[in-house]
Amino acid sequence: MQRSLCAMPKLFPSIAALVVALFLSAGPAAAAADDLPVGHYLLPEEGDIIGRVQVVRAEQEDTVLEIGRRHGVGFEEMRLANPDISLWVPGEGTEVVVPTRFILPPGPREGVVVNVAEMRLYYYPPQEGDEPRRVETYPVSVGRMDWDTPVGETEITAKAEDPAWYPPESIREFSRQQGTELPRVVPPGPDNPLGRHAMRLGIPGYLIHGTNRPWGIGMRVTAGCIRMYPEDIEDLFPRLPVGTSVKLVNAPFKAGWKDDTLYLQAYPLLEEERENTPMSEQLGMAADAVAEALGDRRHRVDYNRLRRLVESPTGLPVPISRDADVLLPGHLSGDL
Repeated sequence: MQRSLCAMPKLFPSIAALVVALFLSAGPAAAAADDLPVGHYLLPEEGDIIGRVQVVRAEQEDTVLEIGRRHGVGFEEMRLANPDISLWVPGEGTEVVVPTRFILPPGPREGVVVNVAEMRLYYYPPQEGDEPRRVETYPVSVGRMDWDTPVGETEITAKAEDPAWYPPESIREFSRQQGTELPRVVPPGPDNPLGRHAMRLGIPGYLIHGTNRPWGIGMRVTAGCIRMYPEDIEDLFPRLPVGTSVKLVNAPFKAGWKDDTLYLQAYPLLEEERENTPMSEQLGMAADAVAEALGDRRHRVDYNRLRRLVESPTGLPVPISRDADVLLPGHLSGDL
């Protein structure tokens, strides 16, 4: 018999603790995975899910965004996972959910994949000898409204350390409208918005680069480029040769397997898409992602649960198998 949500506080002292109970189990590879750097994971031999949700207690001086940065998570991901907590003053001892569990994006697991809707980059390094395959994932910023990050397949065509920035005329004109006159060239240094590392893509005018404003990572704040934390691109830069494939996708709904359970990870559509995409179409998009994950496999899917996730995205992988007994406060009701 299923319990209603009103009974949950007797079983779990907080929402954060409930999330841990639902998602923290890591399986037999956990010990080995714990030895990897932040954002680095072993690729599962079977299935599509990496990582595990974490919960940390905030210190007095912490912000939720600083906690996220320490664990390789960006602004919007932390906001979705902690809807009832102040991002700037969570308070000492507050339990903060860190959503470090991911369904791998659709498509081949090679090169770099950037999911614009998720605001996250995945890199599949080449396998070395008999070592198990790995994946690295990093939060990124993408293009704001009217300055979209493009989707498609491309590659890294050039790399530069301490690059100069040549702002295009469109950005200079936008700055003039905001009352600021940009120079034609911004030299390397603390005022350069590209940070210390930049990788040019085969799509003209677009880069993967660092930043001198790291607090914007995980938000739609760029003019279309892909922006990374300085420490993340410093780690990644020397290991991505020119010619590395880069696939840019827009997948707000990702479905994947762990053992015999099907999961869905839902993110809000980009703002301009939400305005023009009825809920019925969003449900169709999520159903398409599920159908792709199912393939020829017969499986009972709880489409009522799927609908709830589409209507209220969490950014967390949630089981949608019919026999999965999972309740998530604020997102799944007790009558499922």
